[in-house]
Amino acid sequence: METVLDQMLLSMRRIMRASDLHSNFIKRTSGLTSPQLLLLKAIKRSQDASIGELSEAICLSQATATTILDRLEKAGFARRVRSEIDKRKVHVELTDAGEAILEDAPPALQTQFIEQFCELKEYDQTALLSSLQRIADLMEQDDNQADTRQVA
Repeated sequence: METVLDQMLLSMRRIMRASDLHSNFIKRTSGLTSPQLLLLKAIKRSQDASIGELSEAICLSQATATTILDRLEKAGFARRVRSEIDKRKVHVELTDAGEAILEDAPPALQTQFIEQFCELKEYDQTALLSSLQRIADLMEQDDNQADTRQVA
């Protein structure tokens, strides 16, 4: 008989598998990786955002987001622009090619999931969000403890 923990781990594995499958679909249809697509969408939403602000918005380290941005710049989808007001600040913006690829790109999440989630009552959406945030917090605590053990 499976324990609640076994069922939880299996459910998390199913979520990760579905996410991986959708990431592969995104790559096949748009040529972008999921993190690239997420960063492009964040750039579009956050006019004049710095790479630090963008990395925080999509929950990636600034170093990872910078590497992804380097690839997007090389592909011609985004560019860094120095602020006219404060020359120390650098913002990121989409190019016309970046705008065009976003128009044709699939959603970052499976369409069926989005539709079904939106059909849920608000309190069910909130309950799911709360549970997922708690799981993320628990998993990040493990990561933080591993970081501490490596330093010691």
